[in-house]
Amino acid sequence: MEYEAVVGLEVHAELATSSKMFCACPVVDSTRAEPNTTVCPVCCGMPGVLPVVNQKAVDYGIRVALALECQVAHTSLFARKNYFYPDLPKGYQISQYEYPLAEHGRLYIRTAAGERAIRVHRVHLEEDTGKLTHVQNNGHSYSLVDLNRAGVPLLEIVSEPDMHTVEEVRAYAAGLRAILRCLGVNSGDMEKGVIRFEANVSIRPQGSQELGTRVEIKNLNSFRALERSMLYEVERQQRVLESGGQVRQETLGWNEAEGVTFSQRSKEEAHDYRYFPEPDLPPLVVEEEWVERLRAAQPELPFARMQRFEADFGLPEADARLLVEEVCVADYFEQAVQAAPDVPARSIANWMTGELFAWVNQCGEEFGHIRVSPQALADLVNRTQRGEINQNTAKTVLSEMLESGRSPAEIIQARGLGQISDAGAIGALVTGVLEANPKELASYLAGKETLSNWFFGQVMRAAKGQGNPQVIRAELERQLQARKAG
Repeated sequence: MEYEAVVGLEVHAELATSSKMFCACPVVDSTRAEPNTTVCPVCCGMPGVLPVVNQKAVDYGIRVALALECQVAHTSLFARKNYFYPDLPKGYQISQYEYPLAEHGRLYIRTAAGERAIRVHRVHLEEDTGKLTHVQNNGHSYSLVDLNRAGVPLLEIVSEPDMHTVEEVRAYAAGLRAILRCLGVNSGDMEKGVIRFEANVSIRPQGSQELGTRVEIKNLNSFRALERSMLYEVERQQRVLESGGQVRQETLGWNEAEGVTFSQRSKEEAHDYRYFPEPDLPPLVVEEEWVERLRAAQPELPFARMQRFEADFGLPEADARLLVEEVCVADYFEQAVQAAPDVPARSIANWMTGELFAWVNQCGEEFGHIRVSPQALADLVNRTQRGEINQNTAKTVLSEMLESGRSPAEIIQARGLGQISDAGAIGALVTGVLEANPKELASYLAGKETLSNWFFGQVMRAAKGQGNPQVIRAELERQLQARKAG
């Protein structure tokens, strides 16, 4: 029997506010700060303390909801989600349950099957838990608790079970991450756990509309883990059903090293958490004026910008997708194109996705900190297009620009790198190479015509890489044909 996967994603994104969700404790990088140094009675849930909602976190939540085309609720409520866990100091989490911040949205994705919208069920605000570090030492095991992260604002974005392939799941997750980064509400650094995926996975017979029993795979913090765990779980569930068994509804973890899921606990239902309205927080009222003010300040979103780059600049999808992943990269591209109106935008894109991206990857430098301005790159590409320098020389010049920050004109003049296009000079170089290699010339005249490429390389070497390739190729062909005829 053929089966179809059915997947919904719950995404937890830490909001990049300065302070926590319900207190004034600063938000710190948990990978650098000393443990348990940004904790107060409020985020620890001490008796008698009163939480206060972080308005910036609400702003960020509304902006994400608008980007996902959700309906923002006029009134939403915070609730206590009760459960015990060592890194949850209160013994409950303040979240939203029956009345979330926003509902009924969508996120557009593009796969090999085309474009489609994935429905977003809800977007709600809550607080993060602390962090446990599990230690094995001298045969003893124990866990260390760091509460710096407890109380950090979280935005939970829950999709409908609309995805059926790994490609769709990856496109949705990457698209959502790109939106969060574009809005500046989340760094997108999954290695630090600021975005965590939880996949609800089930399978059903191909063509059926009924949902199968789902499992939830918790705390996936990379696209690779998301993809591999989904593929493994679909295959596992298929084996269970084909052997006559039944899939159990449960919460699973993912073992990246072994490439398998493992059971953590039976899947909780809402009543297991004993939700009830948070008694210390009033209803969150979001007036229409608040929503419209934030809507007016929304930037162009990555998917729309990608479509515009394809339509306006004729870029292939792969290039457009790379360029819109970061706002600073997309802005750089548009400024470079504007600075070089006579240069095809695709040439600018090729230099960026090739040479500049390679430099950033090699040096570990952030793109926004490179020393070549968009105007300087446009100048370099323009000079290459006009034939002042050839492609190889341009790469040499760009490398020095990235190191020194100097302009193309300064480097070309200082190093004498201008391209040689003079017909007389190139004619002399070609003649010199042919006369210096009589054996190879004889082989060519005897029928080994592939040697023309070897001669071309020798002429380029004689020109120290500065010869105009088109002029060299034409002159070489002319002299070789003349020697054949003679």
